[in-house]
Amino acid sequence: MDLFGETSNWETKLKPILKKYKGKSHPLEYKNTYQLLVMVILSAQDSDANINKIAPNIFEKFPTLKSLSKTNLETFIPYINKVRNYPTKAQWLLDIAQTIKDDKDIPLSMSGLTALKGVGRKSANVILRETQQAAEGIIADLHVIRVAPRIGIIKESKDGNKVEKDLMQALPKNIWSEIGMAISFLGRETCRPKPKCEECLLNDICLYYSIEYQKK
Repeated sequence: MDLFGETSNWETKLKPILKKYKGKSHPLEYKNTYQLLVMVILSAQDSDANINKIAPNIFEKFPTLKSLSKTNLETFIPYINKVRNYPTKAQWLLDIAQTIKDDKDIPLSMSGLTALKGVGRKSANVILRETQQAAEGIIADLHVIRVAPRIGIIKESKDGNKVEKDLMQALPKNIWSEIGMAISFLGRETCRPKPKCEECLLNDICLYYSIEYQKK
């Protein structure tokens, strides 16, 4: 899937963003794995900023999975009704709480996490990265979906699972845990829908920039 050819050393080429963003916490402002799980599920198709805004009230009322497992939809929904698709997410979270019941039993593997309602591979990859588990994939959020093809690592696709699969084929496993968020942070800060190419740490190796530069 490497558009620059099979011999391209992406680990070296991507080192500037790996160095800048390695270990940087996800923008969701969580304090423990329980909060991370809840906030990741709520943030799907919504903004991290919105979830950060409503989270303190949620966790003041429901500080643990056990406390969440004892509530009902009527009580819980007012705490998340400003979240996109909140009726479905509320049911997912209550189902998870009633199934797991205890924070210490939250699964920390791809198979365990994706078995939970509302947790796909992207969400699971975020949770695994933030809890410092071994990577089983690469985070492919909307920023990665936009930026990775621009750089030239993979071909363009709107399918997050395909983007992840293609990245896993193109990139060495030893950088999987950090490269997804590194590309995501680059997309949030620099490689916006209207990219700030002149400021980019990767403009010397970027396919998009090389094409745009040739037009000038």
